[in-house]
Amino acid sequence: MIKITDAAAAQIKVAAADPEMLNMILRVAAKRNNDDSITFGMGFDQEREADEQVIVNGVELLIAKSSLPFIQGVTLDYVEMEPGDMRFIFIPPNSAQPS
Repeated sequence: MIKITDAAAAQIKVAAADPEMLNMILRVAAKRNNDDSITFGMGFDQEREADEQVIVNGVELLIAKSSLPFIQGVTLDYVEMEPGDMRFIFIPPNSAQPS
């Protein structure tokens, strides 16, 4: 299953506390592209039929069944890409993690 770092979990919880996110759950998604690469995405959404609902590092997630094979072993992190530029990143398994 997907892993969520402490930094990512903390930032997701801040975003989820926004009153506009009431009754919304974080959805993570992934799909395979024509060149065999995988594109990841995330956003707050409402549960749909056939969604997998899990809790990882205290964060409730929705994952469509079609995304499950691509999410396995992926780590969601929240990192500083450049000074002052914080972003969520998806790190596939067996990838070098940023230091």
